[in-house]
Amino acid sequence: MGATDRLRAALAAQPRVSLAHLPTPVEPLPRLSAALGGPRILVKRDDCTGLGLGGNKTRKLEFLMAEAQQQGADTVITTGGIQSNHVRQTAAAAAKLGLACELVLTRVVPWGGDDYERSGNIQLDRLFGATVHLHDGGTDRNTAMAALATALKADGKRPFTIPTGGSNVTGALGYAAAALEVFEQLHTLGVKPKAILHACSSGGTQGGLSAGLAAIDPALRVVGVDVDANPESVEGTVRQLAEEVWALLNLDGALPPDCITLESGYAGEAYGLPTTAMREAVNLCAELEGLLLDPVYSGKAMAGLIGMIRANLFRKDDTVVFLHTGGTPALFPYRDALES
Repeated sequence: MGATDRLRAALAAQPRVSLAHLPTPVEPLPRLSAALGGPRILVKRDDCTGLGLGGNKTRKLEFLMAEAQQQGADTVITTGGIQSNHVRQTAAAAAKLGLACELVLTRVVPWGGDDYERSGNIQLDRLFGATVHLHDGGTDRNTAMAALATALKADGKRPFTIPTGGSNVTGALGYAAAALEVFEQLHTLGVKPKAILHACSSGGTQGGLSAGLAAIDPALRVVGVDVDANPESVEGTVRQLAEEVWALLNLDGALPPDCITLESGYAGEAYGLPTTAMREAVNLCAELEGLLLDPVYSGKAMAGLIGMIRANLFRKDDTVVFLHTGGTPALFPYRDALES
């Protein structure tokens, strides 16, 4: 049995529900590539996973919601910032599966106004029927979720708690599975990319993708672009999740120690705050390719890719895959920042 078959078999043994439109397409970005003078850029459209306007968290939720169902849950609890993409997709998944949804949202970004507090992702959370609990930025999310779970249990509910970003070992399985998908797509296209690059924050996307690709093609480099402005902590989380995925799937040998690469310097002052490089990236992709990025994650990740290209870290004849993690609804609450 080859490496891809072993990974496929290991993933097939894990509980999973179908939520995403898969496989998501891989498309060229020729006008952006030309404007930057190379390399060839392909985009993996995980903004097109379908559920609740799509995004990378839907892949994680296929495994997380299956675990919730296995445990007999009737309610899911999760947490994030007011404009959390993960929270929005969790609310949509709960609606689709007939579960109640309770959201612990914190004001973690020093960015306010009516747009930020009422439109975008939080507007969709409420549209999906979720109950929103708003907290100040200093609130400990895990403590708040635990208190909410205790209250729900006292009312006879059976809650299932999902961490920030869906980023635990169960959620990271979604991107171990995505590793198989993108590897096979690139093989069909006859493409051997120099790197697959994406935004990294809570760590589950990069942890799962790095473990999956290390199992089937260790030469294929995964680069996360830190958007938290805390690269040491993010890299540690990514490595821990990759190791947990490796162990859970009982993959051969040990996780290669060099499979985790995190690029820093593009997050700006803090998570969620706009940067000049992000604005340029969002505008370039929109104007040249009709491709919408978001200001918090994919916009900063694309700024990272552009910065790396301008620093000559990729050759003109290289191919780079940009994994678009979604987040389009956040464009609307950030409209003033993008127009300034």
